[in-house]
Amino acid sequence: MTTPGSGRVEGSPGRRTTDRQMHTELSRARKEVQRLSKNRVALLDIMLDMILLIRSDYIIEYMNPAASTIFGDLQGMACREALKCGEQSCRDCPVQLSLTGAKAKGLFERRIGKVDVEYNFISFHGYRDEQLVMLVMRDITQRKKQEAELAKIHNDIDSLLQQKIQELRESERVRLELNREVNILKQTLDIHSSPQDEMVGQSRQFRELREMINHVADSDATILITGESGTGKELVADTIHRRSQRHDNPFLKFNCAAVSETLLESDLFGYEKGSFTGANARRMGKFEIADKGTIFLDEIGDISPRMQAALLRVLQNGEIMRVGGNQSVHVNVRVITSTNVDLSTAVEENNFRRDLYYRLNVINIHLPPLRQRKEDIVPLITHFIKKYRAAFQKEIDYIPNRILDRLLNHDWPGNIRELENVIKRAVLLAKSNVITEKELCLENTIACAGHNQPSGLLEKRLLEQPLKESVAELEGKIIASALDKFGGNPQVISRVLGMSKTTFYEKMKRHGLSAGKK
Repeated sequence: MTTPGSGRVEGSPGRRTTDRQMHTELSRARKEVQRLSKNRVALLDIMLDMILLIRSDYIIEYMNPAASTIFGDLQGMACREALKCGEQSCRDCPVQLSLTGAKAKGLFERRIGKVDVEYNFISFHGYRDEQLVMLVMRDITQRKKQEAELAKIHNDIDSLLQQKIQELRESERVRLELNREVNILKQTLDIHSSPQDEMVGQSRQFRELREMINHVADSDATILITGESGTGKELVADTIHRRSQRHDNPFLKFNCAAVSETLLESDLFGYEKGSFTGANARRMGKFEIADKGTIFLDEIGDISPRMQAALLRVLQNGEIMRVGGNQSVHVNVRVITSTNVDLSTAVEENNFRRDLYYRLNVINIHLPPLRQRKEDIVPLITHFIKKYRAAFQKEIDYIPNRILDRLLNHDWPGNIRELENVIKRAVLLAKSNVITEKELCLENTIACAGHNQPSGLLEKRLLEQPLKESVAELEGKIIASALDKFGGNPQVISRVLGMSKTTFYEKMKRHGLSAGKK
């Protein structure tokens, strides 16, 4: 209806009511939106994490105070420029991932300027239905710094541990090397300073002899010791056995030249009961007694062809046959032999089996005569003076140079044994602490026995007893002198005195003499 004169069209009361209601509802909605917007901003503002709202066109629409404090006010700027995102970062760009409908899985990490952050995002619609991305970031710069420091410490610890481990390994290697050297030095000291070791010398030949002994002692090889009588062959055999692995087992010595052939076999190999007259029981021989040990056969060059064959069997098969037996016996014995004759010449003259010679001569140790190593004379003199000074309780502590010169210039046909006997006699006869010309005797025993006795007194003494007793006494002195001069070698002595070895042994027994120690 139109009111006359007004130009307005009057609406119906119902319509006016509806408009007022719509206006009221719209006003109320706007107030609610404002309220929610203020609440959202207030909520985001008080959050300690950094919050950024980014539109789909990459423009930063909102930053909370925590974000502004770290990065400054970047609102209205493109996030790629403001946050300095490079091409590498675009692959996990929150806006791009949100536009494709992807959802964040876990946390991302990124360095923005000098700040390390970890972040997550969520896509949502704004109040105007615009596409927004909420980016929630947390400053992890300090944590990253600590992690880097921890990683560096870890790496340093690893390096330090590796270094210490290497140092410990090196120390262990040095310790083991030092232990090995100490053991070697102890062994060498034991070898050179053992109170049982009477090997004395300083010459080149003597040092080579020691090295040879040390080298072969631990093996089970058969050894042939050669050299003149009195050079110390038995002493070398003693030393080899003491330094061998068999040192705790028996060591038997046997002089092959001091026993007749009929007894030699039974002594070495034993016999069965009833094998000969007087064999009332089984008896073990030297080889059986020395089982797992060592046997030293002196004067091996004097054994008969029959004994050579029996000994060859022992060396080849490790078996012996008792006299009168018919069953072999196995033995484990290391054999060391010695001789002062040239076995190679004996082989050429068919006096010694060639095959046995090769079996015996696996290792040959040759002892040079004392006249060829005079550098050892003075150490030997010192050794023997100490030995017999203690034995005879004498105070010998000085030898004049003229005495030493005589000893050094002597030819020593009896080698070390002769030197030992000379020193032994001189120490025994010395009346003071000095050995003089009166006590020194380098001739044979008879001359030395009468050295301080006028010839008239000796002649008177011989005439005061029956001729038979005088001849027997003189014979005993001659044999004793020969034993002393030629080192108890029955082969040499019997040849020099012009008698058989059997006769020589009988006379030795009659006069109560023995061959003495090699």
